[in-house]
Amino acid sequence: MEISQLKKKFVEIYGGDESDVRVFSAAGRVNLIGEHIDYCGGKVFPAALNLRTAIVARKNGSDKIRLTATTVDDKVTLDINTLDAYKDLKWGDYQAGVAYVMQQKGYKIVGCDLLYDTTVPFGSGLSSSASIEVATAMLFSTFSKEEGVKDVDLVQLAVLSQLSENTYNGVNCGIMDQFASSLGKKDMAILLDCKTLDYKYTPLKLGEYSMVIANCNKKRSLQDSKYNERRGEVEEALAILQTALPSVTCLAEITPEQFDEHCHLLEGKGRILDRAKHVVYECDRVLKSVKALEEGKIVEFGELLNQSHYSLRDLYEVTGKELDALTKYSRAFDGCIGSRMTGAGFGGCTISLVKSDKVDEFIKFVNENYAKEIGYEASFYKTSVENGAQEL
Repeated sequence: MEISQLKKKFVEIYGGDESDVRVFSAAGRVNLIGEHIDYCGGKVFPAALNLRTAIVARKNGSDKIRLTATTVDDKVTLDINTLDAYKDLKWGDYQAGVAYVMQQKGYKIVGCDLLYDTTVPFGSGLSSSASIEVATAMLFSTFSKEEGVKDVDLVQLAVLSQLSENTYNGVNCGIMDQFASSLGKKDMAILLDCKTLDYKYTPLKLGEYSMVIANCNKKRSLQDSKYNERRGEVEEALAILQTALPSVTCLAEITPEQFDEHCHLLEGKGRILDRAKHVVYECDRVLKSVKALEEGKIVEFGELLNQSHYSLRDLYEVTGKELDALTKYSRAFDGCIGSRMTGAGFGGCTISLVKSDKVDEFIKFVNENYAKEIGYEASFYKTSVENGAQEL
């Protein structure tokens, strides 16, 4: 919905008028390259999207937080004195988790009425959960500052949102999603060091090409996927490699040359050799991608996207037939220079670089072929790179 429509909807639900209604927002994100390396201490390269979560909000002077959304019928009421009691909610647990974690960290959580509107497709791999968390954190941190407690810090909002998802919701995610959702900038990608949280912005200038995001529309969930299994595999690989490289603290610190020298230590131990190889070389691809963009070498950047997908498919095994079909038909289109899955995988989205004047033709070609092979259509999003967390 448009913001004006959301405000009217809010008044219909909660009463009053629009004079003291406020709107907070945080972005979904696309990771350009650097997949499954954030939890290995690697550098990733995400950008915030115009797909977002907006929250229409008003303080209510009570000890209750009342929640509803444009996509759900039910209202949820949270007691700010018992915020640890809502982990089993069907909807509202992410909001409760953020409020609880922030309360534990010294923020002043106040009663308020909230209406959520999310345009990030759920289960798409574009971080709908992170956008909800960060927008919620932005709201409560702003209200807390107005109560004279704590200040608004965008990096801290990302850290608290990740902590909430890890500890309250039980998803062992890295920091990338929340960081991009919070600190994204218009027409910029973020090179983020997930170990140190050092970051820099890189202009996302694609020349004659446009970024097209496609959703394979396969149902997915991080809780139901093999996400945590992969984390265990790379942690095992790191422990073994540290016997030869004791100064290394994370897989992302290992160079391709070091890995090639010591990878024999991982042989005969299942697939952990392949998992570690993906991480090491994906980290290298991220740095090459940033350099390619800075030098205006868009075709080279596109080929690095292709290499990333092949590695995620063959070494890390997190793609599946749907994502592989989408990228296969994308690369087969004359005018597409690169395509790969983005996000955790096991479903979700792909990102492709396509000649701007051929985008509509590209979508038609890919969707028709994908539907023939998979049995249902994909969804395509015309997106732009926008700012992250903010009060509108």
